[in-house]
Amino acid sequence: MAENPVLCETTRGGVVESRHTGAVVAIDARGRVVFALGDVDRPVFPRSAVKAIQALPLIESGAADGFGFGAKELALACSSHSGEEGHADLAAAMLAKAGRDEATLECGAHWPLSIEAAGKLSFDHKRPTPLHNNCSGKHAGFVCTCVALEDDAAGYVGKDHAAMERVRRAMEEVTGAVHDPAAAGIDGCSIPTYAVPLTALAQGFARMATGEGFTAPRKRAAERLISACMAEPWLVAGTGRFDTEIMQALPRQVFAKTGAEGVYCAALPALGVGVALKIDDGAGRAAEVAVAAALAKVLRAGEKAEKLRELAVRPFVNWNGIRVGEARPGEAFS
Repeated sequence: MAENPVLCETTRGGVVESRHTGAVVAIDARGRVVFALGDVDRPVFPRSAVKAIQALPLIESGAADGFGFGAKELALACSSHSGEEGHADLAAAMLAKAGRDEATLECGAHWPLSIEAAGKLSFDHKRPTPLHNNCSGKHAGFVCTCVALEDDAAGYVGKDHAAMERVRRAMEEVTGAVHDPAAAGIDGCSIPTYAVPLTALAQGFARMATGEGFTAPRKRAAERLISACMAEPWLVAGTGRFDTEIMQALPRQVFAKTGAEGVYCAALPALGVGVALKIDDGAGRAAEVAVAAALAKVLRAGEKAEKLRELAVRPFVNWNGIRVGEARPGEAFS
């Protein structure tokens, strides 16, 4: 197996300090490879990068419409949010519409990813709840779907629960990849995660962005989810987060969603192209550089490509605000 190329390098002064290898692929909805770097057929855990696909049952079950969810709720259902007040409050409101509360969530609690939000909780002598978990929007969607379908929500994170079976089927149908229990693990929020090739993930998001090969109801559901994320990028991530930043830079033109351990999935709906990547060492900063560089490579030229190339160079500053280096695309993107 050939070694993966360097997708991101970091500098200090004029010297390269670190290099991050990985694999990335861009594919259209019919499976045509636009470009590929590295071993894109090796199965990887997509983690939170696939939340938009996992949210399909929320719409297809009738739960989203039944509870009156709009773009904000759908975006939060696809999010890895920062646990800011607006995120936690909206997750609570989603549950309330289904007659449930935070006690129903089985994602666990952690301090908000937002330093400011975590500091406010601590200052107020409060502890984080499951609503502050970055996955609470997704889990609220799972709970609401169970309520709408009259399933017992207890234990909904289990791989044999109807909720997770719906998610697994949606993932298989969208990506075309078998989600084998032998290649399964448990995600940070306790739901199952399945290792599948980057090629399947990239084509899956190309299909989510175009509806290619979907039934009419699924095409509408996918379009609503991708459009909601692009319309409400702050709810997908949060203040200062890269998912939010990249979607705000190209409003309603790019979808991007991070996953843990250096995974990113993205799509350019107007071109019908999906992108998926994995940084070998799991570095999130390298994944951010690589996804911006990959999307720019798909676009090739023009104002949009230039904006993405600018986002692909991430400056480093020290505690005195002095720029000391940067993270930038590796030569593989040249």
